[in-house]
Amino acid sequence: MLQIRENVSLKNFNTFGIDVCARYFVEITHEDELTELFLDPKWLQMPRLVLGGGSNVLFTKDFEGLVIRMNIRGIEHRINHEEVYVEAGAGENWNELVNYCVGHNFAGMENLSLIPGSVGASPVQNIGAYGVELKDVFDSCRAFEIAAHQIKTFVKEACGFDYRESVFKSELKNQFIITSVKFKLSLQPKVNTTYGAIKNELQNRGIEKPTISDVSKVVSQIRVSKLPDPSTIGNAGSFFKNPIVDAAQFNWLKEAFPDIVSFSAGENQIKLAAGWLIEQCGWKGKVVGQTGTYKNQALVLVNHGNASGAEIFALSSQIIDSVYNKFGVVLQREVNVF
Repeated sequence: MLQIRENVSLKNFNTFGIDVCARYFVEITHEDELTELFLDPKWLQMPRLVLGGGSNVLFTKDFEGLVIRMNIRGIEHRINHEEVYVEAGAGENWNELVNYCVGHNFAGMENLSLIPGSVGASPVQNIGAYGVELKDVFDSCRAFEIAAHQIKTFVKEACGFDYRESVFKSELKNQFIITSVKFKLSLQPKVNTTYGAIKNELQNRGIEKPTISDVSKVVSQIRVSKLPDPSTIGNAGSFFKNPIVDAAQFNWLKEAFPDIVSFSAGENQIKLAAGWLIEQCGWKGKVVGQTGTYKNQALVLVNHGNASGAEIFALSSQIIDSVYNKFGVVLQREVNVF
């Protein structure tokens, strides 16, 4: 029997550590429990929030609806010649899954080491880091269709993956709840060390032929050096998306700001480093009341103790304005604001 609790603090369920309440709260440990939950039409008629690791949300007020915390666990794998299919429950910790794959020498996810959050959230956001995105290793996912009370399988082509985007954030938003994700990996590693920081750190360690374990360790080390531990200081990792501009705008920016940090993002598209833009506006390490930006990475907004979600949101708005005023580039928030 499902336990639906009332007036539950979400402080321990979001990595910013914002102390707000959910009017109703339920934890899901099996797909069948979603069917049971939505047999009651009451839950169809109120706001709902599906919560995994809480690493990509900012609460600015109490949530006057139902919070569904996905805690379906389990990791299985199947080997087919040199291909490996790994399936994980939505409630599995993302980095623990990466460690599982690296530990079994299943290649493909090593660049995504130490990203906070849960497996179920990974396709929604099309998470990515250090030259690899979720879509590069995604095979399919199982998702519960709320209106129809049934499980549907989404293959990669049906997910509409784009930079930090998917159909689950756009046209299918609030219609499906991801219950498990299947990944397609390989027993024949093709390590991706093209991202500058990885290549430099491998050289510093004297590693000329890196294994996927080497790459995972280096990526983890880079992330630890740049990003604060949410258990020590509240944060949601990268708060803003790296903006993408066309070649014409980039050429203008490059002329005005020769040191601008950028990456190719496809034909006639250039991705700018949001952290660099923010740092140039003087925000790196700045403290504003109980909030601010992290001392080692301006892209990360932090809670220094008792900041409210509204304070953090206000700071993000100031940063957006200052970057636009200096560079003519509009930053978009990567976190989901409630």
